Amino acid sequence: MKKILSLLILALIAGSCTTRETNPLMNEFDAPFGVPPFEQIKEEHYMPAIQKGMEEQIKNIDAIVANPDPATFENTLVAMEHSGDLLTRVTNVFFNLNSANTNEAMQKIAQDVAPMLSEHSDNILLNDKLFHRIKAVYDGKATLALSPEDAMLLDKYYKDFVRGGANLDEGKKARLREINKELSLLSVKFGENVLKETNAFELVIDNESDLSGLPDAVVKAAAEEAAARGKEGTWVFTIQKPSLIPFLQFSDRRDLREKMFHAYITKGDHNDEFDNKDIVTRIANLRVEKANLLGFPTYAHYILDENMAKEPRKVYDLLNKVWDPALAKAKEDAATFQKMIRDEGGTFKLEPWDWWYYAEKLKKAKYDLEDEQLKPYFKLENVIKGVFDTATKLYGITFEERHDIPVYHPDVKTFEVKDADGSHIGILLTDYFPRDSKRGGAWMSAFRKQSKRNGTNISPIIYNVGNFTKPTAESPSLLTLEEVTTLFHEFGHALHGLLSDCTYERLSGTDVATDFVELPSQIMENWALEPEVLRSYARHYQTGEPIPDELIEKIQKTNQFNQGFIATEFLAAAFLDMDWHTLTESTELSATDFENQSMDKIGLIPEIVVRYRSPYYSHIFAGGYAAGYYSYLWAEVLDADAFQAFRETSLFDRETATKFRKYILSKGGTQDPMELYVKFRGAEPSIDPLLVRRGLK
Repeated sequence: MKKILSLLILALIAGSCTTRETNPLMNEFDAPFGVPPFEQIKEEHYMPAIQKGMEEQIKNIDAIVANPDPATFENTLVAMEHSGDLLTRVTNVFFNLNSANTNEAMQKIAQDVAPMLSEHSDNILLNDKLFHRIKAVYDGKATLALSPEDAMLLDKYYKDFVRGGANLDEGKKARLREINKELSLLSVKFGENVLKETNAFELVIDNESDLSGLPDAVVKAAAEEAAARGKEGTWVFTIQKPSLIPFLQFSDRRDLREKMFHAYITKGDHNDEFDNKDIVTRIANLRVEKANLLGFPTYAHYILDENMAKEPRKVYDLLNKVWDPALAKAKEDAATFQKMIRDEGGTFKLEPWDWWYYAEKLKKAKYDLEDEQLKPYFKLENVIKGVFDTATKLYGITFEERHDIPVYHPDVKTFEVKDADGSHIGILLTDYFPRDSKRGGAWMSAFRKQSKRNGTNISPIIYNVGNFTKPTAESPSLLTLEEVTTLFHEFGHALHGLLSDCTYERLSGTDVATDFVELPSQIMENWALEPEVLRSYARHYQTGEPIPDELIEKIQKTNQFNQGFIATEFLAAAFLDMDWHTLTESTELSATDFENQSMDKIGLIPEIVVRYRSPYYSHIFAGGYAAGYYSYLWAEVLDADAFQAFRETSLFDRETATKFRKYILSKGGTQDPMELYVKFRGAEPSIDPLLVRRGLK
């Protein structure tokens, strides 16, 4: 059956229309504001459009190279920036939908396209004549009257070529091509395996007594999930976070908690066709070889050369500063939970699948607060209004829901974003519920980035994606506290894309250093739980009553609760990432042995499992965070210090917000990130606000 399906897919692709008249991807989108006409786009349209896009970009590159005039910023760098418009338009649609609304046909196309795009990129970056023109401009930049943004674009493209192997000899260039092609395929395969493993597991409960401890809303959601899967009369739980976390928090069935937890942490680790362990080791070894080819001792050195941290030593220094107090706090909490077990008459040792359960019990005992008490006040639509209102108060921007704009799934909602003067800023699409066609987690991306062309602003089309608690037949989507902060977080990324005011797409929006990109997102989390903000949007979904001050006070008191666990599992993942990417030569260790050695080295306690084990660590093996997961902590140093600027004035101080928009949100990657931060804050950040906020100092 699978073979027949594959042949059908290939036939569709091979026989698909290739003309601009019949392929909606090959033309400028005519939907309002240039949003992709999703309802017109079919799987068979992608491959011809991608191939045409590559052909057109190569023609553009050939024209730049063949230009008889001396290389200038305009005829080389700007021309380079504007090459590949069709390819960018098509791949933005394809890869965003392959993450948020995929199927077998899309995944097959992704496997076919990955090596093609890798080769296409190499054909450009390893084009000697093109590099010589760029280098000629770069070498003469001191004599050019370039704006700061022009100068940054020149630097970026020059470094792109150098980092892409332009200075290598022909033999090394050929090997680099092979490495890049294999890495692209491995990355696609890794992500597909994680999605399939996530979708494959289900815990079916057919005895009502096995639901002991679970809140009514969780039970009802499991019943609806069972019905959707054709298993009426039972309850189905999955390892999607909205199902997994409440189960670990509340289920009295310790054996079932273990089963759920074990299923989650063994994704990609079952020695079957979806196993990722060999892929992990192969990716790590190829990255070492690539870094060495390009003159870097490790892949982390290669990556960090473009980031604020610059070198691995600085990353390890930061991680270690937080690790020691975080681990000490986690050990204290583990001892507390073990005592709770003994006090209840238990004789077993605290295990990782017990942590969420006893943390929830302790929070209830210590603060008289449970997530289930808060969820009725966090109706999704109200939280969205809360984050929109926060942005309006800070920046004067407004959000108007539109119903005349195409969407790629019924769950998607669309909003037009306008500035204080009523002018159009961009389009925001939101997609917040889990489904089998969507990968896990939450993220922001763009169907079109902001830029300027011939004096005309091209507005951004941004989307926010989450996997939050779904509505049931009896209640709307009611979010957990963590889901609320995640929504605010991803909206911060959206603001970074929406409020961009740059000339070049290469530098606009979130196209910044990895350890700077999380600042706009993480600072937004601060407003989510501020009492003034909570009172504005946290209203009971049935009565409309605002959240009581008593609950707000409890939320404030629990801000530092369980921080030992939260910090430790995150830091462990950051250490693991850095260890994989500070290899100086290929490793023969299995992914499991390597991971165990990494965790033993930092002394991770057995009661806590690293947030992302290697076989499902999509951030670094299928995403853009290789040697970069630390950036969340790096950016948290920035965001804690930056939010202090509002603490020193007022929560919605317009002058401070205007400076943040001017120097952080609008500038993209047009200037050095630390220079931009100092322009906003007046000084480099201190780590102290972060340690205080986490209760670690």
